[in-house]
Amino acid sequence: MKTDLPQSFRRLEYLPPNYTFGQVELDIALDPARTIVKSHIEVLPGVNHEQDMPLVLQGHELEFVSLRINGQAHRQFELTPETLTIHALPEGGKKAFIVEIICVCIPEKNTSLMGLYVSNGNFFTQCEAEGFRKITYFLDRPDVMARYRVTLRARESECPVLLSNGNLIATEKLPNGWHSAVWEDPFPKPSYLFALVAGKLECIEETITTTSGAKKLLQIWVEPHDLPKTRHAMNSLIASIHWDEKRYGLELDLERFMIVAVSDFNMGAMENKGLNIFNTKFVLAQPETATDADFANIESVVAHEYFHNWTGNRVTCQDWFQLSLKEGLTVFRDQEFSADQMGSESGRAVRRIEDVRLLRQLQFPEDAGPMAHPIRPDEYQEINNFYTVTVYEKGAEVVRMYQTLLGVEGFRKGMDLYFKRHDGQAVTCDDFLAAMADANGRDLTQFKNWYSQAGTPRVKVEETYDAKRKEYQVTLTQSPAKPGDQLFHIPLRMRLLTAQNDQAETLLELTQERQTWTFSGIASRPVLSMNRNFSAPINLDFDQTEDDLLTLFSSDDDAFNRWEAGQKLAMQMILENRLPDEALIKAYRNLLTDPDLDPSFKELALTLPAETYLYEQCKSVDPQKIYAARRAFRHAIASELGIEWAALYQQMQAPGEFSPDAASAGKRALKNLALSMLLEADPAIWAPMAVNQYQNANNMTDRYAALAGLVIHGSKSANACLEDFHQRFADEALVVDKWFALQSSRPPVAHMEPTLNEVKRLREHPAFKMNNPNRVRSVIHAFCLNNPASFHQADGSGYAFWAESVLALDPINPQVAARLARGLDRWRHFAQPYQGHMLSALKQVAACETLSADVKEVVSKALAS
Repeated sequence: MKTDLPQSFRRLEYLPPNYTFGQVELDIALDPARTIVKSHIEVLPGVNHEQDMPLVLQGHELEFVSLRINGQAHRQFELTPETLTIHALPEGGKKAFIVEIICVCIPEKNTSLMGLYVSNGNFFTQCEAEGFRKITYFLDRPDVMARYRVTLRARESECPVLLSNGNLIATEKLPNGWHSAVWEDPFPKPSYLFALVAGKLECIEETITTTSGAKKLLQIWVEPHDLPKTRHAMNSLIASIHWDEKRYGLELDLERFMIVAVSDFNMGAMENKGLNIFNTKFVLAQPETATDADFANIESVVAHEYFHNWTGNRVTCQDWFQLSLKEGLTVFRDQEFSADQMGSESGRAVRRIEDVRLLRQLQFPEDAGPMAHPIRPDEYQEINNFYTVTVYEKGAEVVRMYQTLLGVEGFRKGMDLYFKRHDGQAVTCDDFLAAMADANGRDLTQFKNWYSQAGTPRVKVEETYDAKRKEYQVTLTQSPAKPGDQLFHIPLRMRLLTAQNDQAETLLELTQERQTWTFSGIASRPVLSMNRNFSAPINLDFDQTEDDLLTLFSSDDDAFNRWEAGQKLAMQMILENRLPDEALIKAYRNLLTDPDLDPSFKELALTLPAETYLYEQCKSVDPQKIYAARRAFRHAIASELGIEWAALYQQMQAPGEFSPDAASAGKRALKNLALSMLLEADPAIWAPMAVNQYQNANNMTDRYAALAGLVIHGSKSANACLEDFHQRFADEALVVDKWFALQSSRPPVAHMEPTLNEVKRLREHPAFKMNNPNRVRSVIHAFCLNNPASFHQADGSGYAFWAESVLALDPINPQVAARLARGLDRWRHFAQPYQGHMLSALKQVAACETLSADVKEVVSKALAS
């Protein structure tokens, strides 16, 4: 069994580069089988430079052709598969000199989708984190910021469109059917933000005027048949630009801003300066092919990548340990934007709940597992493995805590100072904290612990009420995740709910191990609403009575805590294998029939805690017992509230033309939850209504929800609808992904064969491609990572399939394989026989002699945990 780890990189060992780059000129002759890259680089001595230091450039999977220095051929160099080391530099490297390198890469063989690759005949790049070294030899690190001038050449018949970062300077017709385009980016950037796109593409474009009166050209480039699906993405981009101007005073700084969509992409999107490259999933949408969730995700991801223009591009990371400096901050910004787009306070609350659900379902387990790391890790083996929910979502929560502590205006002052100090620089998380502290005159020294300590802290709540003295006390005790960790600075919003309704919300700052606050003049025993709006990313140990939780669920004015109380009640009962009692059913009924509550909030309030979140509440997980208890609880809600569900299904109909606005989406969400609940109660009775909705829907949200209900509840009508769905949308790749994912996500159904058998058949389907990340995620990841009840089988069959899939994916795309490998990293958390089967599967993968560094790190850490 091979468990040895690759080389570790450590944050405290950071050294500035020995050399930096000034002007970089690239000449790239694009050919799928042999792309020739000529680089002309102005090299400058760095602050860490010493006499006669060699220049060490990174390069991977490149064919070296030639090297010149100051125009002369240079032969004093060493070449390895990963580096080009140049010796005997002019004047010992003390003064600027020019390096010219010619090398060759092969885009059509690049299945990793990092560097320069080909998708459907078009050229694309992905350089974050270390992809630029697969294009040419370079100082491929984020603190080397240079100005780029790029000449792209290609056969015009094959690549009529040639795009790169910045502004278009010139175009030219060349001999033999070739043509060229010259692009120049006026802002210095690290190599990870370099991008090029070339191929047969068309664009939708708009010209907008910024606050300063400047005209800006916006373009979204796609394959021609996808052009009608770009309007929502363009509207989202325009809204993002105007929001950033209004909220933070940040204008678009280039003459044009471009988005390009590609179906072969490892991630969601990439913020390359002025030329964002997106997974088609986060660009293409129209009512017939995209759900409300798709529309919302496009809005959010477009905003996220645009906001990176300042938080990530204009101010970037000193090193990859600082990744959350740009990602956590930008996730917070896109969350705030999306909340504002909801158009109401109730809408903002719904978005907040959705963000916290994601955090707790994905990041809390990560924080408790072998891959746990601080939002600013101290070391890594493979940087691709640190694009995690901890860096992104927990990082966003840390940024949100600044705003909670400093207020919206104080946070804006900190942002203004951050840009004033660091525009055009590669900086650290400490620099961001210093700007926040200095702008507001606050000592945030203890707050730094959020950056350096892994795990989710616990806060225990104790309360006492003295009726005679009319005095209420709350005592908070914090416990960091690991013994020996430092105490956190934790902001906690709270309010006492009293019969007199006379207590305002209060912000408590927990900085000691144990602190007590006293509230006087409290006429009757209050109910405590703590950690309102999820003001801190913590586990709250608070043994509130079910009566108190029912009070919060019924009447808390903080929408998040109202939702949270309902989740706690359901969670406690499910884990105790109890069905909902009469009091909870009554509370559910009152909530569903309350005319003043937002439909989207009702839908969230009646959606049960996810199985994976329930796992985190157990010391030893039996997945099948949890699934059975949760399903029984859901069935009881469906049956007891049958009349209400049937009424809601009719009341929430939205006839007429489809609109993705928040109010309409909320009604569809509640209507489709009602449909699912009716099917849960009695699929035989309600299946015809679901089939009718499927057949007559004028939008993908309703059609897919009806189909999902039929599939999940094992209706006899499901297969015919699945076949019809595939025939309708066989030419729509993103919809076919939904078709695959729905079948792979089906939970166990008593009268049907195991879902794994269907997944294996889907893997052999002609439309399935192992080298397309979206397709892999829709079949293999959907089953292994998003279908716990079917994946975690006592016979270990799901784990055997996992091991087989990881080993098959790894040689093709290590990044996608490593994400799948995370599926068993919590193996010790499970009961037998699951644990034993997981261990065998992990050992099978670890025994492979040719594992990538990406997968090896994940599996090795899991086995060592």
